[in-house]
Amino acid sequence: MDASLIIMWTGFILAGYAVVGNDSIQTLGTFLSSNEDRKWYVLWAFAGSILTLTLLYGWSEYGGDVSYGRLETYAFVDDMGWPYLLPPLVLMLLTRTGIPVSTSFLILTFFKPKGLLDMTMKSILGYALAFCAAIIIWQLITRWLDKRFINNPITEREAKLWTALQWASTGFLWGQWLIQDFANIYVYLPRALDLHEIIISLIVLLGMLAYIFYSRGGNIQKIVKAKTNTTDIRSATIIDFTYGIILLFFKEFSNVPMSTTWVFLGLLAGREIAIRYRLELDAEPSDRDRATGAYYVGMIMNVVILLLIGYVVYLRDQVNDLIIVVMAVAMVLRAAIAYAETVPGRKNLMGAFRNIFSDLGKVAFGLAVSIALVYIMRFLTTGTFIESVG
Repeated sequence: MDASLIIMWTGFILAGYAVVGNDSIQTLGTFLSSNEDRKWYVLWAFAGSILTLTLLYGWSEYGGDVSYGRLETYAFVDDMGWPYLLPPLVLMLLTRTGIPVSTSFLILTFFKPKGLLDMTMKSILGYALAFCAAIIIWQLITRWLDKRFINNPITEREAKLWTALQWASTGFLWGQWLIQDFANIYVYLPRALDLHEIIISLIVLLGMLAYIFYSRGGNIQKIVKAKTNTTDIRSATIIDFTYGIILLFFKEFSNVPMSTTWVFLGLLAGREIAIRYRLELDAEPSDRDRATGAYYVGMIMNVVILLLIGYVVYLRDQVNDLIIVVMAVAMVLRAAIAYAETVPGRKNLMGAFRNIFSDLGKVAFGLAVSIALVYIMRFLTTGTFIESVG
């Protein structure tokens, strides 16, 4: 058998396991947390059926390209050498330690290093957009719902309704995520798969998914459980639906691959700050009297953020780097103002900030590892470090 063929399928298998294992926190994390009492194979059958339908639909509609067009600018490498196995191997190692690195950066940049800049900017926009949307949405949700969820355990009657809603939101989110991240796995295989290749790859992915459900998400799952009230099926449903809507936007936004890990962590970060901010203000109404100026500036920032989100949606594929920087600055300012508003409760928010900075440090570490490995692989394959990554 041709060595490059062995490397191609080995790379696919390793990438499939690493990507599904690492990214379980994004689409399946809240699903697993809020369904811990159910058999793993029931959850696997549900997620596996959606994976099968999404894969086969993309394969039939895009002429054998299951990436939904996201690999159009990534040429297939006919003569893969052993260095191409480095990205998924490193990703598997980092996943075992519980570090939520970006699979897009670690894998796709090896096949197209010059796409790193576009991917990075789109991912930064994804983090900032998810953060800003979450901090606005969960200020309202916490006021009306999350505080009630925390103080009132779910009843048996409510559980039936929320279970149906949560499974529906998870199915929607899981499908949107697969459309984004199939590119990270199938970059190792030809751009147009024949019937045998699609069947074999589907069996491999379903087997890996079964292991993820059997192990209940592994170490990465701890990141989801560390966030406020994510094991409550009601909160998990809202998280999944919101994340799915954001991914749907980026699906229509452009075909440039992006880090869905960054989007997910941005969503959790904005949600965490909004929940702690709202609970603190409700517990200590006098905070507003002590920081009146910050409170009104925060309300103004909410309006500005809503306008920025609307502008980004309006621009779609015409979003430039300046808008991305403005969105990132707005994200930082809103978090700082929330901190200034809650004078006695700053320790509560500082805990959230430490958690967020820890998560950001981990994904930034993954990006640094990705860039370093791009240069290492280039040296191993070409003998030079000279060509630019950007």
